[in-house]
Amino acid sequence: MNRLYHYPLSPFSRKVRLSLAEKRIEVELVEERYWEQDADFLRRNPAGKVPVLRMGGRTMADSTAICEYLEETQPSPALLPRDADARYEVRRLVAWFDDKFYAEVTQKLMGERVFRKVMGTGYPDSANVKAGAKAIKYHLDYMHWLLDQRRWLAGDEMSLADFAAAAHLSCLDYVSDVDWNRSEIVKDWYAKIKSRPAFRSILADQIPGFPQPAHYNDLDF
Repeated sequence: MNRLYHYPLSPFSRKVRLSLAEKRIEVELVEERYWEQDADFLRRNPAGKVPVLRMGGRTMADSTAICEYLEETQPSPALLPRDADARYEVRRLVAWFDDKFYAEVTQKLMGERVFRKVMGTGYPDSANVKAGAKAIKYHLDYMHWLLDQRRWLAGDEMSLADFAAAAHLSCLDYVSDVDWNRSEIVKDWYAKIKSRPAFRSILADQIPGFPQPAHYNDLDF
């Protein structure tokens, strides 16, 4: 049985979960409190990060490397286009969300409001929270600009770029940190991607101490 070591509110874990589910690859989910640096987990990934996928006798780390491996070994349905220019745009946006969005928004909002409590590392830094709340407006505006020209973030077909963005936003949405009223276009995009069967297990996530907001798994939010 394939096994994914993950944490429910890790956007990188969610990106891989979405890819696996979209490709209908069955996997056992094993919740990993990676910050505890368990010796068995460190043997699977010395970097000490989730996700880690055990599949076909291989142990794989790094969410983007995993997703690209899945794309090469299970190419249907495709999450990367065939055209080189189009593939570049998908990869650019995956990096945008996993690097820039994560550093400026996810890490500052989730990191302070959720992970400090979960990991027991003290109280939120209000300056970081304020910076994250300001930065997400810029990113939502950028997504609005992209989606005003395209059906999906990277082009006319749904891609790994959409899953990367949705993974981060769904984590933030779990703690009500997304102003969906800022852009009707972005809200419609999220409702569309959230309604996919691949999203079902993510919408069922329950984090002790952090109840789901009323709208979280409402497909008509």
